[in-house]
Amino acid sequence: MKVLFLDTNHPHLIHSLQEFGLQCDEDYDASKEKIEEKIHLYDGIVIRSRFKIDKNFIEKAINLKFIARVGAGLESIDIHYAKEKKIELIAAPEGNRNAVGEHALGMILALFNQLKKADSEIRQGKWLREANRGIELDGKTVGIIGYGNMGKAFAKKLKGFDCEVLCYDIKENVADTNARQVKIDELFEKTDVLSLHIPQTELTNKMFDAKFISKFKKEFYLINTARGSNVVTSDLVEAIKSNKILGACLDVLEYEKSSFENFFSDDNLPEAFQYLIQSDRVLLSPHVAGWTVESKFKLADTIVLKIGQFLNQYR
Repeated sequence: MKVLFLDTNHPHLIHSLQEFGLQCDEDYDASKEKIEEKIHLYDGIVIRSRFKIDKNFIEKAINLKFIARVGAGLESIDIHYAKEKKIELIAAPEGNRNAVGEHALGMILALFNQLKKADSEIRQGKWLREANRGIELDGKTVGIIGYGNMGKAFAKKLKGFDCEVLCYDIKENVADTNARQVKIDELFEKTDVLSLHIPQTELTNKMFDAKFISKFKKEFYLINTARGSNVVTSDLVEAIKSNKILGACLDVLEYEKSSFENFFSDDNLPEAFQYLIQSDRVLLSPHVAGWTVESKFKLADTIVLKIGQFLNQYR
């Protein structure tokens, strides 16, 4: 079998697949069109988020048996057409779930304790203690929407705090000892901190809008380490201005490119984003919640294990 690597990854991934007896070729620079000219030569591809694997690409990949995405989601792949062509789809949400859980917790604690603001002020020679009085996570009700790998990892991190943790998911019976599964109305009623851990789908696209926000009974904080497309940023900003949302921790943004790279390549930044970058009530990071030294290896290792399982079944 021949496998084409389209993005750089941890060396463990290539080395392990070579030990399986696979021929591993690398092409990190060619255009999508150039890749399409030779993709018929390959049985498998390994990709992160370099470009979309659409119907046209799949039609040219006449010998493709698997697509492995070194990440949590498969939204950059035409899933339905790939399945129609009987191509195995492999992802690795287990690989970076711990990193995402830690990042979500770190962001909300930093926001609650005004660490970004306090650090900046001290560097300017300002020693403002009362102005930087924080609040505690203990005693808050944390609502999690999407209780898969990432949601469960975040709930596990909350175990050391005296929080009530609620989860909502379209799937039934996903709760565990770290969270109680509820109907969406109870989540709207009780949530103090909302954390999104949902994939990018037709159902979740622009889900978090003004109408959705209005259903929450209390003022609340938002954490989004999922996908930027889940949140309508202009509606989020209006809710922050009106104090319906008290603060936001955003690792992902609506304006991201599909490759998650070169966010600032366009000088015409949206007005809502201008507000976010100027607000002390907003904490931002560049889509790195699952992007740790450890998760880079874990993601690769998860893909290795799943490709190994696929090969055992295929052979």
